[in-house]
Amino acid sequence: MESLEKIRNAIIETMPAEAKVATEEALAEGLSAKEILDGALIPGMDEVGKLFREGEYFVPEVLVAAKAMNQCMDLIEPLLVSGGVKKIGKVVAGTIEGDLHDIGKNLVCMMLKGAGFEIIDLGVDVKPEEFVEAAKGAKPDILVISALLTTTMLNMPRVIEELKKAGIRDNVKVLIGGAPVSQTYAEEIGADGYSPDSSAAVELARRLVS
Repeated sequence: MESLEKIRNAIIETMPAEAKVATEEALAEGLSAKEILDGALIPGMDEVGKLFREGEYFVPEVLVAAKAMNQCMDLIEPLLVSGGVKKIGKVVAGTIEGDLHDIGKNLVCMMLKGAGFEIIDLGVDVKPEEFVEAAKGAKPDILVISALLTTTMLNMPRVIEELKKAGIRDNVKVLIGGAPVSQTYAEEIGADGYSPDSSAAVELARRLVS
């Protein structure tokens, strides 16, 4: 469908204003929010993730593509909610205590949102206890913990310990990421997964909730 292709292309070609206009046109034509999400936003962001993995796109391009996707989401999200469209999963995300870096975490949140996940973003400098409180209240499928410093990544296992103390470790998958983090470290601390970048995070999150 031409209008869906216009939205998809605007996302892939990193054009936020055009993405918004194309979404408004699609809604005016009578397309549903779900048709736009499934037919344009998710495939568009999947293609952006593919280009990122292949080295065609870098973080700046992905950020602008995610901004384009968010322009569309701002228009269709209220319709998705009122239409009772089910999200594919719920994610609570945050940058660990002591760490104020948020670009990587924001990027992962945007990509997951574009893939159809509900996102609760706790921000930066999030204490392990705050992750646990959010997990108790929101009952997410996945907890995403980010760290950019070798000193702050040492706080990640504390989140898992606090989840165990609260008796809810088995209720939520823990996904970690960030420059100093690795698959080996994820295994060491008992996390359920590690992602090196935002597009891999989407693939892993999909597997974890499937």
